[in-house]
Amino acid sequence: MGSDAPETVAAIVAAHRAGAITPAQTVARSYQRIRDHNDPAVFISLRDEKDAVAEAEALASKDAALLPLLGVPVAVKDNIDALGLATTAACPAFSYAPAQDSTAVAKLRAAGAIVIGKTNLDQFATGLVGVRSPYGIPVNPIRADLVPGGSSSGSAVAVSAGLVPLALGTDTAGSGRVPAMLNNIVGLKPSLGLISNAGLIPACRTLDCISVFSLTVDDAMTALAAMAGADSVDPFSRDRPLGPMSAFPEKLRLGMPRNGQLIFFGDAASEKAYGEALKRWTALGATLVEFDLEPFYETARLLYEGPWVAERYLVIRDLLASSPDSIHPVTREITAAGARLTAADTFASLYRLQALRRTVERSFAHFDAMVLPTAPTAYSTAQVLANPIELNSRLGTYTNFVNLLDLCGLALPAAMRADGIPFGITLLAPAGRDAQLASIGRVFHADTQLKMGAKGLMQPPLASLPAAASGDEITLAVVGAHLSGMALNGELQALGGRLIEATTTVPDYKLYALDTVPPKPGMLRVEQGAGSSIKLELWALSATAFGKFVAAIPPPLGIGTIRLADGRDVKGFLVEPAAINGARDISAYGGWRAFMAEKVVV
Repeated sequence: MGSDAPETVAAIVAAHRAGAITPAQTVARSYQRIRDHNDPAVFISLRDEKDAVAEAEALASKDAALLPLLGVPVAVKDNIDALGLATTAACPAFSYAPAQDSTAVAKLRAAGAIVIGKTNLDQFATGLVGVRSPYGIPVNPIRADLVPGGSSSGSAVAVSAGLVPLALGTDTAGSGRVPAMLNNIVGLKPSLGLISNAGLIPACRTLDCISVFSLTVDDAMTALAAMAGADSVDPFSRDRPLGPMSAFPEKLRLGMPRNGQLIFFGDAASEKAYGEALKRWTALGATLVEFDLEPFYETARLLYEGPWVAERYLVIRDLLASSPDSIHPVTREITAAGARLTAADTFASLYRLQALRRTVERSFAHFDAMVLPTAPTAYSTAQVLANPIELNSRLGTYTNFVNLLDLCGLALPAAMRADGIPFGITLLAPAGRDAQLASIGRVFHADTQLKMGAKGLMQPPLASLPAAASGDEITLAVVGAHLSGMALNGELQALGGRLIEATTTVPDYKLYALDTVPPKPGMLRVEQGAGSSIKLELWALSATAFGKFVAAIPPPLGIGTIRLADGRDVKGFLVEPAAINGARDISAYGGWRAFMAEKVVV
């Protein structure tokens, strides 16, 4: 494959589907790149290449259109179980052979991804630096003297260096964001519980989440969509549908800290880069709104000064008791403190955290998302080894509070400084807004025109996306006579309705031709999987217009909740069950428009 070979997940999948290259060739390319890169500290274990290639070849028997990650090589942080490879958490004495894939890895495989190997990390995912591992320190491919960032060091380096286009990390206090900045890549930290943690060795079980590293925001969202979903095996999993990305909104308010509240530890270049990032947001059309960062700083202090250190202690207390010397000395020092905390300490911190969460909720009432530096500065490996705890703590200035406050985050490359050190920003919003952050973050990243990762790769053109409902608008799903170009569509347009997109339902519905004038269909929800996927349109209406529209709907139709194929729930037309007696089942047409077209032909 030449210099125009596909590098992003989207380009690789498109090339595989088109037959330009095969999944087996792409997997073999990853192994060759790993050999050429020749840094033994990136991966703790590699899968046998023949097995990985064979799994890639076996994809030929599957429907490529149903595999969003068709043949994509993926690296997995070595605190996440992948069948056939030991899980070590970067501690040989802790190593075990998992009996099955973690849920996240199983979902990636089901989507067509090929696991290549397990990546290095700060031991037991404790650290933001990437230097606390007996398996060595991965070399930062952007600037070799810099720390690679942690704890997801190997995963971030593997993506930046072009060894794989996609990697899993984890993120308790910034481990999926700080390495992204230091390696000039995208780091997506999803809402807690959106990806199952079943098969993950926790750092802090109540705060952990599996994260994604990629070259582009779109690639990260493709992976997130493949992994997202409730999991009965994980008690911390949440049933929170992941919506799709949409076009950059007409009105966007972004929170920025009050003047004088940001800390850069004397790094004027980072401070300047952050200011330039804010100017870029303004140029893109965002309105900047100041907020008080102090409650966020106070929350961050709770993470390591409060009882959550005891969660880290719980993970390794048996090993601390039986073989303390097998644990990295810095990791041992940090986690041992967790044994000294009392139940009273825990409750006092929980009460304070709850008060801080309420304060933060009030902050987010004034803007859509906040934009912060991903980290205030960058340090060399030599600096961190000389001052391991303090400098590590500084790197978490803007990341430590995020999971305690139940926020989702997206770390984006923002600039390449004159000294060759990458600078990044992070977008933060309340849990559940992952798609909104991606929708604006992808536009910002593209606007920087930065090269991707460490290999000087040009960013691909942004795919256009449909607009989303905004402000006080409500999304309405229409399935029949109100579709664009159909008999009653004018009613929507008269109320100022705006077409957002055409999409489909989950296969849990049946469509019937009702005996009405003008002709209308009725859509009825049936048992899960017992129906058909029905084509429909989503329209945006103001809350006032939505109320007027619903009040005028005649029986037997009404408005209910409809589940879309991508997991979203929207309001839309459903029919009363009694009205389908004797009505023709037209579900096989897949939608009202196709049925009406055939009716006209007949």
